[in-house]
Amino acid sequence: MSTPLTCTCVVAGGGPAGVMAGFLLARAGVDTIVLEKHADFFRDFRGDTIHPSTLQVMAELGLLDEFLKVPHDEVRYGEAEIGEEKFRVADLSHLPTRCKFIAFMPQWDFLNFMAAQGKKLPRFRLMMDTEATDLVRQRNGQDDRFVGLTANAPSGPIEIRADLVIGADGRHSRLRDAAGLEVDDIGAPMDVLWLRLERRPGEDHAVLGRFIDGRFFIMLDRHDYWQCGLIIRKGTFDVVKNAGIAAFRTRVAQFAKRDNVDEIKSFDDVKLLTVAVDRLREWSRPGLLFIGDAAHAMSPIGGVGVNLAVQDAVAAANILGEPLRRRAVTPADLHRVQKRRSFPTWATQTVQVTIQNRVIDPMLASGKTPKPPALLRLMQHWPWLQRIPARVLGLGFRPEHVRTSPAP
Repeated sequence: MSTPLTCTCVVAGGGPAGVMAGFLLARAGVDTIVLEKHADFFRDFRGDTIHPSTLQVMAELGLLDEFLKVPHDEVRYGEAEIGEEKFRVADLSHLPTRCKFIAFMPQWDFLNFMAAQGKKLPRFRLMMDTEATDLVRQRNGQDDRFVGLTANAPSGPIEIRADLVIGADGRHSRLRDAAGLEVDDIGAPMDVLWLRLERRPGEDHAVLGRFIDGRFFIMLDRHDYWQCGLIIRKGTFDVVKNAGIAAFRTRVAQFAKRDNVDEIKSFDDVKLLTVAVDRLREWSRPGLLFIGDAAHAMSPIGGVGVNLAVQDAVAAANILGEPLRRRAVTPADLHRVQKRRSFPTWATQTVQVTIQNRVIDPMLASGKTPKPPALLRLMQHWPWLQRIPARVLGLGFRPEHVRTSPAP
């Protein structure tokens, strides 16, 4: 292994939490290295909803106008279809934010944009094709702390020493396992099958989903194609495959309101997302902090995962920016990040689990189209009620604001 690299903070994981945390800390004057295990950010079937809370962060950073030049779609209302009826569920047009819409943008475009902004900063280093593999621990009497990590880089194994390691390496975090932290598995009764469909003239999307015959189907607009998600009961993908690709195509065509979906040639065109909802009991150890999916895996319900990750990054930078500049970050500082973000995490997961257990799981079990709840019909008569779910969806619980200032 070559001579260790050094920095003040090393971030493992180039997803929304990791790249945003790296950018904000470097902007605040902290020497930061971000590691991304892949050679690029291009991964299909990842969250691509940029909510008003994240757009507000971009505005506070002075990046919004440039960011909105990246191709995207803007959705100002959340709608759901139940059988043949369409219901407006959330009206984002009254949110107290600069952008009163959700921007649908492929996640790789978001990450490429943030990486490009980071590269303009002298204290930001992004190392692609470099995967964190383990933690470096220092034991000195009663002082037991993490002082860096090891990684596999294109040139071979490397070691990076840092005052703080931020684990943002996703729900299957290797660093979380290496640290031996306990995870509470809250559970999810469903999985998602992601697939692509060619876009056809006159087709309409289903932003919050389409409920038909005990199934839930999502269509996300990618301009020249649809990114689609079919919700199934957890662990039943083999049952779906055993029924054959013809039966699967027939079912998808029904959800997409088409005569056929011949572009699905085989189950190789279908990607299984195993849904998990969990959270760490403790997010930190001396010299180590976890944020984003590494700290709390979210359900895809509401598409809030990207935005929770960004909010974690903003909170971490707000709290740790000054201690890291002084090279004096303490375990108490790290615990403040968890204290700040615990309630939003718990509240969001509680809403997701309630919807999973009371709406989606019974529907999947029954195999029938659910009867529209009375509350949905009430929302159509009293549209102001749509502002409540819009606030939860668009802003979340305890939205963060950028408190750090750019370094001279």
